[in-house]
Amino acid sequence: MDLKQRIMREPATQAMDRRPIATRNRKWAQAATTWLAARNVSPNTISIAGMCACIVAGIALGVTSIADYRILWLIAALGAQLRLTANMLDGMVALASGRASKVGELYNEIPDRVSDAAVFIGAGFARGGNIALGYIATILAIFTAYIRAAGKIAGAQNEFCGPMAKQHRMLIITLICLYSAVTPRSWQIISFNDSQIGLMSFGLVIIIAGCAFTVIRRVSRIGRALK
Repeated sequence: MDLKQRIMREPATQAMDRRPIATRNRKWAQAATTWLAARNVSPNTISIAGMCACIVAGIALGVTSIADYRILWLIAALGAQLRLTANMLDGMVALASGRASKVGELYNEIPDRVSDAAVFIGAGFARGGNIALGYIATILAIFTAYIRAAGKIAGAQNEFCGPMAKQHRMLIITLICLYSAVTPRSWQIISFNDSQIGLMSFGLVIIIAGCAFTVIRRVSRIGRALK
């Protein structure tokens, strides 16, 4: 049975309860899934690999405050995107290889929370970042996931709505890293009247505001679903 047939056999409720990712239908994603499944790569190993990529990204971000190497920004951007790729492939490989399990749900959730902490704490220590904002972003990012998990426990479907879901948070970090990798330091400062803020701090503010709104939106949607 090929990958498409396995996915079609997936229960409708389970399919509805997964994060909607259009990239799953791309040929490269299905080819990568087939390749990994054929080599008996564990979905949980893929999840851990994504977490490790984010830990490396967080370290690279933190080091940018003391070392002016543009490669560090590129490493951070790559780590954030590898995390998203791993998050997509672990579920696809689990379905393709028939290895989906309850334990796999733990490997879906726990590495994700470590990844959020690593990236946003690292962003707080990064050049142009703010340590307090990094920790606040970490707390709110984890809280958005907690709301989703709490809703599922209460009997609702997983609620993945944004505007600051995981992929959106990683996109902001990735764009800032890529911009910082190719521009002079003077271009990485945003001025407001007589005040200045580093680009990474500005990005963290956007993430914090978006996460706060996402929490409100998810609680509202879950509440309506449970009535």
